[in-house]
Amino acid sequence: MMDYQTAVRGAFFDIAGVAETPDEVAAQARYLDDGLLFLQEGKIIALLPWQEGEAFLHPLKGYVDLRGKLLLPGFVDAHVHYPQTEMIGAFGEQLLEWLTTYTFPVESQFADAEYAQEIAQFFVNQLISHGTTTALVFCTLHPASVEALFSEALRLNMRLIAGKVMMDRHVPDYLCETAGESYEQTRALIRRWHQRGRLGYAITPRFAPTSPPALLEAVQRLRAEFPDTWLQTHLSENREEIAWVKQLWPEHARYLDVYHHYQLTGERSVFAHGIHLDDAEWQCLHDTGSAVAFCPTSNLFLGSGLFRLPACWQHQVRMGIGSDVGAGTTFSMLRTLGEAYKVGQLQSYRLRASEAFYHATLGGARALRLEEKIGNFQPGKEADFGGD
Repeated sequence: MMDYQTAVRGAFFDIAGVAETPDEVAAQARYLDDGLLFLQEGKIIALLPWQEGEAFLHPLKGYVDLRGKLLLPGFVDAHVHYPQTEMIGAFGEQLLEWLTTYTFPVESQFADAEYAQEIAQFFVNQLISHGTTTALVFCTLHPASVEALFSEALRLNMRLIAGKVMMDRHVPDYLCETAGESYEQTRALIRRWHQRGRLGYAITPRFAPTSPPALLEAVQRLRAEFPDTWLQTHLSENREEIAWVKQLWPEHARYLDVYHHYQLTGERSVFAHGIHLDDAEWQCLHDTGSAVAFCPTSNLFLGSGLFRLPACWQHQVRMGIGSDVGAGTTFSMLRTLGEAYKVGQLQSYRLRASEAFYHATLGGARALRLEEKIGNFQPGKEADFGGD
């Protein structure tokens, strides 16, 4: 008799193991039309076909009958801005103008703790209702925005990694802070929230144009002081942005070189977008164990360009899918994957359903270095799944 607390019966689908090619992903796709998932203290013990698992059922415990439902690992959103929830669909601009016209005024409202709490609750509910159980999230530069989001995620025992935006140039005065202030506030938030429940902290410089040397040095100090935190920022989203970085940092040949110079690449670093990377930058991401977040709906909405999916496989760079709300147009990872397929088609790359699903589950977990905890139904992992 198997020692378990709960058993769940239903149909199950996942990618059973890590893959290095799309063909390997397809080979590890696993579907059970009638399966039985055994759970103990929030962890998976086993997933078996009903015909095998029925013999292990305890007569007094029974099982939760979800036949007619398809149960999936929780989706992983590798890049999203919760303060931009109310500005989905703000149209007519490309990246830099979009930030000035819409984003910065909206983000200024998060100095108000009550407003931040209201949006945080709505945001988390939107994630969960769309099957997303893990997310890497940008807040604003206001500590209140971080407090609100982490408080709501902690209440629901949700896995979120998030951080206060750090920036101190080329933004409105009302969103500007010194490098010292940014360092001290971030440090306090890490000590208060990192590894509390299922929460993690991500050190969050917005991007190179808003991050002068003093700020990136502060980020570097934080990384050294708290090596088990994450780092998230933006990279090579828009050609105008790339030209601006070259103007601001003429001593560096490439955009990624700015971050690498300050030792911000690494195994817990996730760079959103990476649309216009050259082979040297891809190789740097591979060599440092860094990850990228592919954000198809926002890339298309802002006209930023087409992400090169095959480059991730070619260079063996970890990659997750980001909704990138609010430039992204939906919280649904399934709809986001639909747009990823179109991005591939425009480059003569056929994104198979199994590969797309991998990027939104186990692949996304790998991008966040969480593949030992979530991403599929393997024994020992967290019971982190949903269904419909």
